[in-house]
Amino acid sequence: MLPQILAVVIFVAMFILIVTEIVERHIITLGCAVLTLLLVFGLGMQSMDAIVQTLNVHSIFTLDFWYAAGETSEASSGINWETIIFIAGMMIMVEGMAHVGFFRWLCMRIAKMVKYKVIPIFMTFMILSFILAMFIDSITVILFLAAVTVELSQLLKFNPVSMILAEVFCANLGGSATMCGDPPNIIIGTSFGYSFADFVLNTGVIALVALIFVLIYFYVACRKELTAGNAKLEELSSLPSPESAITNKGGFIVSCIIFLAAVVLLITHAQTGLSVAFIGTFISIITLITSGKAALSLLKKVDYKTLLFFVGLFVVVGGLEETGILEILADFIGDISGGNAKIMIAIIIWVSAIASAFIDNIPFAATMIPVISNLAATQGVNLEVLSWALAAGTDIGGSATPIGASANVVGIATAAKSGHIIRWGKYCKLMAPATIIVLIISTVMIFARYL
Repeated sequence: MLPQILAVVIFVAMFILIVTEIVERHIITLGCAVLTLLLVFGLGMQSMDAIVQTLNVHSIFTLDFWYAAGETSEASSGINWETIIFIAGMMIMVEGMAHVGFFRWLCMRIAKMVKYKVIPIFMTFMILSFILAMFIDSITVILFLAAVTVELSQLLKFNPVSMILAEVFCANLGGSATMCGDPPNIIIGTSFGYSFADFVLNTGVIALVALIFVLIYFYVACRKELTAGNAKLEELSSLPSPESAITNKGGFIVSCIIFLAAVVLLITHAQTGLSVAFIGTFISIITLITSGKAALSLLKKVDYKTLLFFVGLFVVVGGLEETGILEILADFIGDISGGNAKIMIAIIIWVSAIASAFIDNIPFAATMIPVISNLAATQGVNLEVLSWALAAGTDIGGSATPIGASANVVGIATAAKSGHIIRWGKYCKLMAPATIIVLIISTVMIFARYL
């Protein structure tokens, strides 16, 4: 009983501290991880095996970690090093692309293609945000897309707030479509051995259908605001050319090739047997080698705080898993649903969405992995269906509030730098209805397709 109480107290304290943002979140999770190791596993359980299992370092030195040969792995326990290594590798690749001006060039090129007309820019930037977020972290997508949107708003005389919020929503939606698009999906995929194609054919289909409704919604909701006060631009030649964004032409071409190679490796990893940890490591090494003197600069720009946040988080969740708390939670959901698959899936989607709207969706997804695994084992519900329900809820729910996902925070901060303050009322008025629309679509499609 003592280990369970300690595990729950540490976990709740961690969540409260993350939400209040008293100190940086990586410090919070690492501190709580140390407490878990000392108090839960040491004092409470007195189990060295639990510590070894949770730290999970030994898994890195196994062949299956790098080459799975198409076999489906069991749900991971403790620190999911495959997720951490993959994210680190993709961070290095993205920094390499940003360094040569890829993202800025792409945004300016698309704006030029639609002749700098506000509504066409609005629609194409939403689609661009969706597509990029399928392969690149949504934070990076919004960081560059929002910055270019602000620059264009100053040239074309329109309010960028609605466009930035629409881009944020589409980035979160696009991230739900693939395994590498959003951290919760990476955690789900690496935990249960799902492939890139598995996500595309399941959550990807849901996201694509939802995108159509999202485009219509934002067009109707934002059209008047975007066109109000918009001045017709007579002299297009006064605008900066897309090519001016490229800082290194040779590096630009190499970055494009590396990005395409990453996409191909991810799409085919189920056939090749290469794990996402291998792909992330390979792509990062190639990026660093081809970057030459800029390699050290790229390494310095990697978000190590986020990686440490993951390490601490997995240890704390491991405390809940090793003490059996997550099994109790799974039994509770099973009892509430009465074993009814539809009720169970609805609970997972909507509870995940509501929780992710107010707390970081990454720790919530990590917490729910062993819960849905236990539900599948004890209630006889297909684990894959529960996985897609969890992915939809955590990925989409985070869009509803300004603090629900990291991309939201970045978009709001970028707008604020240009003098456009986005308050909770403005944000939720536009984003909450869109979130509800997509959650309804997700629920209906999962019911219709799998049950």
